[in-house]
Amino acid sequence: MNPTIYKLARLAAIIAFCVIVLGAWVRLSHAGLGCPDWPGCYGQLTWPDATHEIASANEAFPERPFESTKAWREMVHRYLAGTLMLLVFALTWLVWRDPNANRNVKALTAVLVILIIFQALLGMWTVTLKLKPIIVMAHLLGGLTSFSMILWLMFSSRRRATSEPDRKSRKIRPTIIAAITVLVMQIALGGWTSANYAALACPDVPKCTGQWWPEANFREGFILWREVGVNYEGGILDQRSRIAVHMAHRIGAVVTLIILLTLAFRLFKIPRLQTGGRLLMTLVLAQFTLGVLNVALFLPLANAVAHNAGAVLLLATLLWLLNKTNRPEY
Repeated sequence: MNPTIYKLARLAAIIAFCVIVLGAWVRLSHAGLGCPDWPGCYGQLTWPDATHEIASANEAFPERPFESTKAWREMVHRYLAGTLMLLVFALTWLVWRDPNANRNVKALTAVLVILIIFQALLGMWTVTLKLKPIIVMAHLLGGLTSFSMILWLMFSSRRRATSEPDRKSRKIRPTIIAAITVLVMQIALGGWTSANYAALACPDVPKCTGQWWPEANFREGFILWREVGVNYEGGILDQRSRIAVHMAHRIGAVVTLIILLTLAFRLFKIPRLQTGGRLLMTLVLAQFTLGVLNVALFLPLANAVAHNAGAVLLLATLLWLLNKTNRPEY
């Protein structure tokens, strides 16, 4: 396959990672509605800067007074996401022009283009529907799916060794797939926790409000679709519902920790995958620690963003391990 495809896919993967982490920073710094319109910001392609522009912005959007620190963060995120979209289009064009690209890779890029366009729509709906939790979570999962597909394209376009994975490597492949499934479910729970502003619903750890099992409303906490037209910034759930969401994420964290550590120990026994096992163990322990510190330190911004980045790196590591157990392409 054309080596340019690999280089472009690698660049796209790096930018996709940055878009996801930057999106977490924007959301956690409460700048998700820093620009109340889309795709511009207060009617501009950048954001208001001059005094008269700020005055006009405040007049046009009296319900959302202009805040420079929030507006530029949101717009930088949009610019970077737009750059990623252009890279995906370029990748797709190169793959479909490459006579050596197989049908699977071409199909992957076609789906990726559709997904990245849908991601842009989710970005718009995140603003126009005022941080509706299901849209915010879907936007996060869509970003992770796009990142995963770009990574797989990068793996597929790289020159592969012709040696077959050994029997042990092939045998552990279903376990890696199961681990990816569990991790994605936990990331979704984390996204739901963040979108509903439930990260500090339990201000202590390991207990929650001084109890091992506090009163919680799981039914209300996990209603996915709520009314349109409500401003969800800051969350609308009551405390019992937020506790339910938070507790679900905590339980999921313990389950994910056990499953990923078990996988890491199994990988230590496979020479081909030992390095991946060590990396997986390091990342999952760091991620669990960051999660505990989020509560213990009352959600410091840098720690919370690092927690989001850690989830992406864990997903990337599992996909890399899955690729190493795949049959080589000759």
